Amino acid sequence: MFWKFDLHTTSHIDTLLEKEDVTLLEVMDEDDVLQECKAQNHKLVDFLLRPQCMEDLVTFITQEPRADVEEKVKYKYPNISCELLTSDVGQINDRLGEDEQLLMKLYCFLKNEPPLNPLLASFFSKVLSILIGRKPEQIVTFLRKREDFVDLMIKHIGTSAIMDLLLRMLTCIEPQQLRQDVLNWLNEEKVIQRLVDMVQSSQDEDRHSNASQSLCEIIRLSRDQMFQVQGCSEPDPLLATLEKQETVEQLLANIFEKEKNESAIVSVIQILLTLFETRRPAFEGHMECPPGMSHPSFSVNHSILEAVRPRLKDFHQLLLEPPKKIVMKTTWGVLDPPVGNTRLNVVRLVASLLQCNTHSINTELINLNTLGVVLDMYFRYVWNNFLHIQVEICTALILAMPPAPTEGQPETEQGYAKESALITHLIQKCQLIQRIVDAWTSNEKEQVEGGQRRGYMGHLTRIANSVVHNSEKGPNGPQIQQLISELPAADREKWEAFISGPLADTNKRNTVDLVNTQHIHSSSDDEVDFKDSGFHQDSSLQQAFSDYQMQQMTSNFIEQFGFNDEEFADQDDVVDIPFDRISDINFSLNTTESTNLALFEARCKEKIQQFDDAGSDEEDIWEEKEVTFAPESQRRPRSSGSTDSEESTDSEEEEAKRDPFEVPNSAADDRMEVDTEVVSEAAWNSSAATSNSETGWADFSRFSPVSPKDPLRCNSPVAMETSIETIDPLGVNSAALPEDCDGWLGGSVVSPSSTSPKPCGISKTEEETSCSEQRSITETVINGSIKETVSLTVDAKTETAVFK
Repeated sequence: MFWKFDLHTTSHIDTLLEKEDVTLLEVMDEDDVLQECKAQNHKLVDFLLRPQCMEDLVTFITQEPRADVEEKVKYKYPNISCELLTSDVGQINDRLGEDEQLLMKLYCFLKNEPPLNPLLASFFSKVLSILIGRKPEQIVTFLRKREDFVDLMIKHIGTSAIMDLLLRMLTCIEPQQLRQDVLNWLNEEKVIQRLVDMVQSSQDEDRHSNASQSLCEIIRLSRDQMFQVQGCSEPDPLLATLEKQETVEQLLANIFEKEKNESAIVSVIQILLTLFETRRPAFEGHMECPPGMSHPSFSVNHSILEAVRPRLKDFHQLLLEPPKKIVMKTTWGVLDPPVGNTRLNVVRLVASLLQCNTHSINTELINLNTLGVVLDMYFRYVWNNFLHIQVEICTALILAMPPAPTEGQPETEQGYAKESALITHLIQKCQLIQRIVDAWTSNEKEQVEGGQRRGYMGHLTRIANSVVHNSEKGPNGPQIQQLISELPAADREKWEAFISGPLADTNKRNTVDLVNTQHIHSSSDDEVDFKDSGFHQDSSLQQAFSDYQMQQMTSNFIEQFGFNDEEFADQDDVVDIPFDRISDINFSLNTTESTNLALFEARCKEKIQQFDDAGSDEEDIWEEKEVTFAPESQRRPRSSGSTDSEESTDSEEEEAKRDPFEVPNSAADDRMEVDTEVVSEAAWNSSAATSNSETGWADFSRFSPVSPKDPLRCNSPVAMETSIETIDPLGVNSAALPEDCDGWLGGSVVSPSSTSPKPCGISKTEEETSCSEQRSITETVINGSIKETVSLTVDAKTETAVFK
């Protein structure tokens, strides 16, 4: 066996470290150096903790490799050094976090001129991040002593690894009080204002993107922390600074008061979208609320909206005059100009502003006719689904939202206005109803002529359904119905014909199952073919069967796909064989349909054999009951040896001659079965006259098969011996025995004519009374050392026998 041998191999590092002049490079060349370090090999850890080794490790990750080094091994040692320093060995963390000279050597990496080497920057960020998590107090104290730390971080914000390090300081520092101190320190260093200054046209795209992402993550992390730590008394200073009106105004000034730069504009819009972000969307559907949107769990800071409202005209102008884009050639045509990332994000901003449902913002959008421009873009750019979904969100929000309260009239005091100005603007000024019908008609015409279906038709169907739903069941239903009724008669008739014709047909097609399972039949013989029997295929039954199949597949197929080692083992050795239990399948049947119910039950009875233990009519074999004999005319008198045979009557001899039967000899059955009741006296008389009289055995050669109507039979698997004293070895002439007679025949019996016990025989003494109605039989049975006497009383009148 394997454990008889010592297969443990000594590490080459242990042998190498025994050398006095071993170098760090030689150790790092070993293939298992990282494995041994994480396993905390004492010799290796002690070697790495040497001051010169620690200094060399830090130097590898902070200095550029020589230019003459081969490219494939250029960053080998820096990579191994980083892995050794971040192997999370306590001694290494303690030495690196408590040695200020090593920390200063590590910190000097930030003093390099941008751009930093991205690979070395990732090594630096990884090492410092693990130190922040393991030694937060020492690292924070060290960094706060460096006055240029925040400046250097902002200077290198264009490097993604440095941005990650900044976010790590906001999330991985514990305890809570220390984290709050770090937030206050960074806020005092004006880190938010410095990041905002990075988002302007004069900076490069990497700084735009990383600065914007940093601000967005600060907003999300701070808000999540507010929800998780409800008892925190101090607000997040960085989030409070970001939500200030002057901060948002500075962001907008960076993109509108200077040269237009698409990267800067998109970055600022991403920050605004994060500020407007409430919680993760939980709404699904498009009727009452658009897909991907949800009602706010907390209101947006009013100062943010006040900072954005004066700039709505600038955003509206971006929709009309976006930054210059080159002409884009596509497979279906030329886009001049294409939608562009700027206009797409402006439409997203409009959707977020509509969700805030502020009267001043809504009024400004109406005055600018921003919704009309957005609809124009929707129908112009046929194949841009990113744009289509945002327009659908805007229309669904307008149709489903209650009217916004006017300024100075909070909803707690005055309530909402009676009618929504946005809905009126959307239906009357933007002519949403007419444009839906016209676009639908135009698309059908193009398809008839051989053209392609337009790319916005799916979203157009959802917008039309949203109008229909909100006019019937939405909170603004009366207003929508009133506005539709005020349309010109021709437009109103077209709309009514559209919703009852093409729209209804489209909705019907969209609800049809993609797969028809009616003609799919299993090859199993046990499956009930409901279709052939005329049984209605209810969808609930199909769904229940599908759930059953899936639950069986997921437990066996998905988790245990392929071969299992236990399949090749002896089943007796496998103790953890899974037991699949069928879960409850809940579905309902319409019991009011008596025809279907009766048909269902009939089919079940045909295919399923019911088994009910509680209500089974089968006879209990262990139940005590009286033994009933055949009538006197069909019952033979008992015989005990040759004397009883000689006393048989002539009538019984004639009966035996009329109905002789023979016991069949079956080679396949090792058990001899003999009827204990219908045995003819003639057989015993004949046995006495033949040569078999010497052995005392009866002649069964003339016996006919036993009638199947005789219920009482006695089977004995015990081998029998021939003996003169054993009068009835087969028990043929014995009284009817109970069903457990096999146990009787297993012992020895004392015969009246013999003083020694005989194996496998039963000797009886009959004491028949002079009364013809009753007879008593006494039997003595010896089973080993136990001797028992059994009395049997036979009542000929009632044809019953009672054991005593």
